[in-house]
Amino acid sequence: MNYSSLARTAAWVLLATLAGTSAQAQQKLLQPQSDISFVTKQMGVPLEGRFKKFDAQIAFDPAKPESGNIAFTIDIASATLGAAETDAELPKATWFNTVKFPQATFQSTAIKSLGGGKFEVAGKLAIKGNVRDAIVPVSLAQSGGTTTANGVFTIKRLAFKIGENEWADTSMVADDVQIKFKLALAGVAKI
Repeated sequence: MNYSSLARTAAWVLLATLAGTSAQAQQKLLQPQSDISFVTKQMGVPLEGRFKKFDAQIAFDPAKPESGNIAFTIDIASATLGAAETDAELPKATWFNTVKFPQATFQSTAIKSLGGGKFEVAGKLAIKGNVRDAIVPVSLAQSGGTTTANGVFTIKRLAFKIGENEWADTSMVADDVQIKFKLALAGVAKI
């Protein structure tokens, strides 16, 4: 191979790489159409809350999920259970300690296809300075230019030191917290 054809090949590889990066860079979270909520139980009664502020950085091709990367940042101070008294408690050190830990994060480490628009995203979930492995099932559906990612998974709140001291009693507040999400995404390739 001569220098001219080598340079041409290198240019094509560079252009293909940039085109792939550009397509993934166009993927974005459509915040107004998205929702992240959580359900816990207090003395056996379900309480549903939600996070009002969150963002995502997404580089994902459904045809090559293993090469994808998904990162989430949640503004923990945006958590609400819908009652002023309860919402005033959530930022305190016993619960989320938002002064010291203003964000929760999720960073994918592996993505695999389960077929039929279903995926399994493994990653590191960090809340209140505690990092744990998490497996997040995701179902994708597409309509027009919007891809909707839905999923539900459960975390143990005490593993993240959420609800410390007298609130560590799981007969008062359950250890299991169900996380539910519906994320609207733009720029994802066809499933």
